[in-house]
Amino acid sequence: MIKHYIARAPSVAAVAYVVLVGVFIALAWGAVADIQERRAEVAATSDVLARLEGRSPSPASAVGSIDNVHTGSALLEGPTVTVAGAALLQRVASAVTKIGGNVLSSQVELQGAESKAGFIGVIASCEVDQSALQQLLYDLEAGMPYLFIEQLVVQAPTASSGTEEGRMRLLLAVYGQWQGGQ
Repeated sequence: MIKHYIARAPSVAAVAYVVLVGVFIALAWGAVADIQERRAEVAATSDVLARLEGRSPSPASAVGSIDNVHTGSALLEGPTVTVAGAALLQRVASAVTKIGGNVLSSQVELQGAESKAGFIGVIASCEVDQSALQQLLYDLEAGMPYLFIEQLVVQAPTASSGTEEGRMRLLLAVYGQWQGGQ
């Protein structure tokens, strides 16, 4: 019966054939697009995993905004608490100078009212450009060892002060956990 109908109306058969071929092409196109989308998701997930494991730089450092990839231990290292405090002070000072700032004064808190058990703190007074404040905070908190900004006091630049135009004064209290000379 189908043969008989196709023989009487070949144009309907041709249209049906074209429609079926179009449907199969659309299905194949959708399958290929789905595979490509899944590959892109796998690549993005692999990139995030590589950055978390420290095997590749983050996108922020790849474009050159800041070099925030620090390898090493998540805890402050040093055979004594004094050496670990010096390493923390050096880390904070290098982060400030990296963005073009100046460390005006600093103090290491090895034991005190603000120090928690196993934590070492640095209180630093700095001058930085307004545009570099966010980079400084990100570099300190995103790098290794893990550091925590306990206190941040920002003083906007004033015309009467001797500071350069656009330079702010900061008071930073940064803490890191010492691994105890292990």
